[in-house]
Amino acid sequence: MDTLAPELLLCCERLADTLRQRGWMLATAESCTGGLIAATCTGLSGSSDWLDRGFVTYSNAAKTAQLGVPDTLIAQHGAVSEPVARAMAEGALRYSLAQLSVAVTGVAGPTGGSADKPVGTVWFGWATPEGVTTERQCFPGDRDAVRQATVRHALAGLLHRLPTVS
Repeated sequence: MDTLAPELLLCCERLADTLRQRGWMLATAESCTGGLIAATCTGLSGSSDWLDRGFVTYSNAAKTAQLGVPDTLIAQHGAVSEPVARAMAEGALRYSLAQLSVAVTGVAGPTGGSADKPVGTVWFGWATPEGVTTERQCFPGDRDAVRQATVRHALAGLLHRLPTVS
């Protein structure tokens, strides 16, 4: 765990404790982070108690094949969009044993940005049994900074959507 920043370690520990208390599992669906969220979670010993699986769906074909994201949805809105983030989060729950999921799809750069979706744009989806919430962020910095900020925001969002058990 020495490689994790203290705030990520604390966040993962809180997430792990809450998921264990609820008897819930987590699934991740990652594009621009390429598995960094799942890797951060598995940096914590005992994560198999609460992390079911991570989907790395970097290509559009993978989003469709592994998560059931309709290719027509991607064609209509683009991979970096609210509807695709929502569908990824829903698919992560559907194709796992999890009760909680997070999905990220974005433009980490340095290439791939556009006027509508500049480098640093990331769409998040968080799914629970109650439904899906989404959010768009635009993070500054280079590729590594965008990816690290995405991991931090994804984990914080999971905690926000998963109140502690009393």
